[in-house]
Amino acid sequence: MTARHRDPLAARIASAGWDWPAPDWPSPPGVGAFATTRGGGVSAAPRDSLNLALHCGDDPAAVAENRRRVGALLPSPPVWLEQVHGREVVVLDAGNVDAARTTPPRADAAVTRTPGVVCAVLTADCLPVLFADREGAAVGAAHAGWRGLAGGVLEATVAAFADLGVPAARLAAWLGPAIGPGAFIVGPEVVDAFCALDPGSSGAFAAGDGDRRLADLYALARRRLAAAGVVTVAGGTQCTWSDRDRYFSYRRDRATGRQGAFVWREPDRGGDGV
Repeated sequence: MTARHRDPLAARIASAGWDWPAPDWPSPPGVGAFATTRGGGVSAAPRDSLNLALHCGDDPAAVAENRRRVGALLPSPPVWLEQVHGREVVVLDAGNVDAARTTPPRADAAVTRTPGVVCAVLTADCLPVLFADREGAAVGAAHAGWRGLAGGVLEATVAAFADLGVPAARLAAWLGPAIGPGAFIVGPEVVDAFCALDPGSSGAFAAGDGDRRLADLYALARRRLAAAGVVTVAGGTQCTWSDRDRYFSYRRDRATGRQGAFVWREPDRGGDGV
């Protein structure tokens, strides 16, 4: 985001009393982005309070109000995804965005060149990755749990940008809040899933008890992005599991809500956004 776009958005978030993180990437022109935390909504415990997901047992009216509060900072209603821990990417444009808002696409990433279209992902330990063309021509968001990350969701997202005319070297990526390397305990099947294709991934797994390992999702994502040609990567510092007051964490609480991560191109001044 440029300073003229970032400052009003940051001011609006701060004036509402929300401590929401925003990408610390090189400022793409005309791009807005932020992630939410668990505070500032109306959902009751254990999904208190800004739960944005309809699939986790919350009162739909509470979720609707939470989404309304977040939507007040967005140029249009976000396109939610039916996330399945896969690698499918949906390309959003003026021709399909209305249908996508009505029926969430079955995908784990979305990209767009269309101003005003908001790409969004929901997480509660999985890694949200926001993307922006450093020239501001396209944006995207990916949901990268370990299965999607091992399966290539980030590479598929980078490839979708290439199809839109944005090469990997021109992308900036931000790694949002996810379970950190001191908390993500995994079994050998997770290590094998990564190391089978990239033996160097072994360095992202620290020793745990017995055959358990501590996985560093951030390090794994950085390896995948680097191999795909993305050289500008920010974030990767906030652990959902350890920060109970600020973030939902499925591994920590099981019954919990979901926070969101959002990115968009600012609508054209002439009102051509959708």
